Amino acid sequence: MSELSETLAAAFADETDEEVAQTAAENIAAFAEEYDEDLTSDRVTDLLADAPYDDFGRRFNWVVGELAAENEDCTDSREFRIDGFGDLAADPDIGT
Repeated sequence: MSELSETLAAAFADETDEEVAQTAAENIAAFAEEYDEDLTSDRVTDLLADAPYDDFGRRFNWVVGELAAENEDCTDSREFRIDGFGDLAADPDIGT
């Protein structure tokens, strides 16, 4: 586990249960590895505090969307959201 994911897992644990906190932290770490190596835990927690929702899952998904919007190389952020692509999403491997 990276330092970023460890720090975020601890921060997210105050907001949600341990399993969701761990998943969310790992997803942010994966996003950082793929798209933004300079991403800090402070940036993520600041965005989370600014999110316009009460539910952690919705706030987290909003943060992922904001991070993706700031990065022109990320055109689909669903894999980094709490539930990933979800049950109703198209198969991401079709057409690639």
